[in-house]
Amino acid sequence: MKKKVRAILCPHCGKITDIAEANCIWCGSATGYSARMKQRWINLLNDSEMLIQGVLYLNIGMFVLSLFLNSHIPAITLNPFTALSPDAESLLLLGATGTGPIDTIHFRWSLGWLTFLSANYLHGGILHILFNMVALKQIAPVVAREYGVYRFIIIYSIGGVIGFYVSYLAGISLTIGASSAICGLLGALLFFGWSRGGQYGNLVFKQIGSWILTLFIFGFLMSGINNWGHLGGILGGMVLGWILGYGEKRPEAHLDRFAAGTIAVITLLVLGWSAITGTLVRYGNI
Repeated sequence: MKKKVRAILCPHCGKITDIAEANCIWCGSATGYSARMKQRWINLLNDSEMLIQGVLYLNIGMFVLSLFLNSHIPAITLNPFTALSPDAESLLLLGATGTGPIDTIHFRWSLGWLTFLSANYLHGGILHILFNMVALKQIAPVVAREYGVYRFIIIYSIGGVIGFYVSYLAGISLTIGASSAICGLLGALLFFGWSRGGQYGNLVFKQIGSWILTLFIFGFLMSGINNWGHLGGILGGMVLGWILGYGEKRPEAHLDRFAAGTIAVITLLVLGWSAITGTLVRYGNI
């Protein structure tokens, strides 16, 4: 009986090989399950549109979960500032940050300093997450185009961490939101425009500068906005843009890929841990 061959493309040489074989019949590279999974992760990280969508879905998923963990049914009102707002307890369970969660409030399996990362994916209401996700959808593709998708991950994540660390140093007791990470992207684009110069660079610099100015004007006029987190994110993004460089300075390297992959895995582990432990604490009586 003739052996049935199931063909796949080798992730290394691109030629057709047998899926049942541990190694490619052409180049000898590993093509087993682990190799295929590794290649799928690489393909995901290379696809900026899918990656940005993934960040959006993570934010939305954590927001829905925060409503699910509320101690009471979230209010449904016509006021966009209070509609569908998770309570402070559910946000603390999922990794809100600030001097309160880190220095004062402790519960079993608390994330501690890792809340600088988890807080980037939590939001205080429907208007809060809507505003941040619209801003992310507009800014993220530009950063991914100019810096590359790997450096986008690094800037978004580390920029958010720096922003929340600065707000912690400033004494902000409780804070959440993707705006610190988004400000990291703004800071990187501000550096890009200034460093590149020319007609395009100057245009980017002026556009991003006007957005940042508007952001701080609203921040000082409205209460409850973490201006320290925004400032820290912007400064962090500028420094990261300078350290990492953008596409016209140097192409992305293996170190960028490794750093981005490591950050992505840590982020998923942290959010997964907060989701599981938060649910157990809320509904498991532990």
